[in-house]
Amino acid sequence: MSQSPQELTPREIVAALDQNIVGQADAKRAVAVAVRNRWRRKQLPEDLQAEIAPKNIMMMGPTGVGKTEIARRLAKLTGAPFLKVEATKYTEVGYYGRDVESMVRELVETSIAMVRERERKNVEKDAVVRVEERLLDLLVPRPVSYEMASEEEEATDHYERTRERFRGMLRGGELEQRKVELTIEQKSAPMMIGGMGLEQMDVDLQGMFEKILPKNSSRRELTIAQARGVLLEQESENLLDKDAINQAAIELAENLGIIFLDELDKIVATDGKSADVSRQGVQRDLLPIVEGTTVQTKHGYVSTDHVLFIAAGAFHKSSPSELMPELQGRFPIRVELNDLTKDDFVRILTEPNASLTMQYKALLEAEGLKIHFTEDAIEELAEFAFQVNQTTQNIGARRLYTIMERLLEELSFEAPDMTTKKVTIDAEYVRERLTKISQDEDLSRFIL
Repeated sequence: MSQSPQELTPREIVAALDQNIVGQADAKRAVAVAVRNRWRRKQLPEDLQAEIAPKNIMMMGPTGVGKTEIARRLAKLTGAPFLKVEATKYTEVGYYGRDVESMVRELVETSIAMVRERERKNVEKDAVVRVEERLLDLLVPRPVSYEMASEEEEATDHYERTRERFRGMLRGGELEQRKVELTIEQKSAPMMIGGMGLEQMDVDLQGMFEKILPKNSSRRELTIAQARGVLLEQESENLLDKDAINQAAIELAENLGIIFLDELDKIVATDGKSADVSRQGVQRDLLPIVEGTTVQTKHGYVSTDHVLFIAAGAFHKSSPSELMPELQGRFPIRVELNDLTKDDFVRILTEPNASLTMQYKALLEAEGLKIHFTEDAIEELAEFAFQVNQTTQNIGARRLYTIMERLLEELSFEAPDMTTKKVTIDAEYVRERLTKISQDEDLSRFIL
């Protein structure tokens, strides 16, 4: 029996993260333990469960070292409702912009989408049976009732025989291109009031308007193959219990939800800037959300007591100690991510499941061109990336994207017209295309 994503051990979580992210062992261990603690908590008696709060994590390190990638891969791995938000997009209550509570509403929407997808798979079998019956109704309409009982009985028998014959043809795939006429309901676009979509408001005004306003429906002629998809959507929707889905989604978000709060260092107040009053306000507004509060959403009340918050920031010009002491205290686990070395760049270019070199090989193979990177080419690329990061702005692994694009620009452009279908990229090839740019500091500042 396969293991549920929520039952992965810390070692298994770290091993899975290692397949896509190079280094940063401390950060991986911290998030792995935090995720495992969610599972441990669920094994305890209910009264004790309520007492155990998640240990929120703060990741510090320069840009491009893997902070966001760790959180993104973690959510995919564990199947937990996950939301990534930037702290900079929120403003203090009273200012124009998004209030911090909207992150909880977005987490619930994510959770609903997950539960909905799971429930759709559960009802799919029943929906497929219903779709077949509806297709047969369209292909073989029921006979109009007759006055005489004997004729009516004969017509019914004939109808049932015809219907079963068509059922066999339908299952055999003989009618896929036959056309039928179908009524399709179209959802109206979300209405806007005061610059904000109704779907973000506490009260489900969007749902209220959908009930009041007439539904947009049109009749379209579709092939059986196309109609099957439309009908499956309609029947699955009819079989789903929306209230039960919302309830399960809220419970999932409350107990397993993860909110990744990026750019936390950008809301640190600095001297002499007019925006600081709002930055300080965002910190104050974040306090109750991170500590645990109840937020009203259009699907019901949501408690954030057991939502795991992972914050991240480069903290170039500030330090975590400049945040409000109360907010600092809400992130008890601190993890520092290291600058990437030349060896790290070599590993990033070769080790992950979809490494950069593999991606470019696949892209150019679509043109029928096979490229091969030699070991010394990888070493040279890593050296260039490391040196440019040292001499200009350090943007971590993202530097490899700019280096690779510059290296393969000519090849990517010429690939469709090339007669040679194999190219070997060695250290000499790399130096030829990158040395001049990287040595000219002004040029590398703009190009690399």
